[in-house]
Amino acid sequence: MTALIETDEHKALRSAVAALGKRYGRAYLTKVIADGGHPDELWSEAAKLGYLGVNLPEAYGGGGGGMAELSIVLEELGAAGCPLLMMVVSPAICGTVIARFGTDAQKQQWLPSLADGTRTMAFGITEPDAGSNSHRITTTARRDGDTWVLTGRKVFISGVDIADATLVVGRMEDARTGRLKPCLFIVPRDADGFERRQIDMELQGAEKQFELTLDDVRLPADALVGDEDAGLLQLFAGLNPERVMTAAFAIGMGRYALSKAVEYARERTVWKAPIGAHQAIAHPLAQAHIELELARLMMQKAAFLYDSGDDIAAGEAANMAKYAAGEACVKAVDQAVHTLGGNGLTREFGLASLITASRVSRIAPVSREMILNYVSHQTLGLPKSY
Repeated sequence: MTALIETDEHKALRSAVAALGKRYGRAYLTKVIADGGHPDELWSEAAKLGYLGVNLPEAYGGGGGGMAELSIVLEELGAAGCPLLMMVVSPAICGTVIARFGTDAQKQQWLPSLADGTRTMAFGITEPDAGSNSHRITTTARRDGDTWVLTGRKVFISGVDIADATLVVGRMEDARTGRLKPCLFIVPRDADGFERRQIDMELQGAEKQFELTLDDVRLPADALVGDEDAGLLQLFAGLNPERVMTAAFAIGMGRYALSKAVEYARERTVWKAPIGAHQAIAHPLAQAHIELELARLMMQKAAFLYDSGDDIAAGEAANMAKYAAGEACVKAVDQAVHTLGGNGLTREFGLASLITASRVSRIAPVSREMILNYVSHQTLGLPKSY
């Protein structure tokens, strides 16, 4: 598949974003987190350079690319030590869903500002009692005249405090079958009955996590995104980019950790030669590099399939990419810390915090076990146990 060999344009984008990331780096993001702030300067500059909206349509101020380009941006920022988690949510999930299924008015209202970074959007799907089972979502939407009324709860929703709106996944009753079907609504941050509570996380990040309560939130008719009879299709049109971008996030983090370990192994001398000359050090680092490269290949395949419009094949590849990247990231971070020994646990080298952060790529937005379920059922045709 020649699409997996990067074009000159992709190489140029990768190089340019890497240069931007280098100007900020891990020290910048660490200070932002310590100060309890947000990476506004990096977000704004990335937007000004056209990187945040590279996947959105040119007609609405975007770059006219797709997940292939957006994943490069996030991966390279991550490799520089300053990934932007909200890229996974705002342009990748919400921007893609609105670009594909939104009305002309919704596109005009949201896409230009999502592309230029002046506004952001969060994504609300996870619920306290549903976990990875989206079929158990209990947030419901009902019609009331020419309005919608939403009731329910969400948990582990990123960046709600800075987002201008949240794209909320709810369920409405199908008039023909009586069953509940998924649907997506744009809920403004200041909507009556829309409350948030910050979750106290051990994980330190610039983007905070929230529990949301929707208590009879009344929305206008045009808050519904897309066709109410195609909610499942529209939902997965957002979840596949989420998995691709989570893979990019993980690969970038793994590359950052690996680069620090390689640099250290080249210079650190305990006996006669640098420790990187010893195979017990060199081979695990080489293996980590190989696994990150393999994960990137699957991510590129998933992005290519999605950008080509093959949602079914993209779903399989995106899940595999997310799984492979999560595993490669955790192993790379673990080996990097181990390579530095005691220094790997110091603030000076800044790797210890990645031990916790790297686990996110195994857990969210879908656990590796649920991905294995998907592959065993959908790809291998094995029976379900649930």
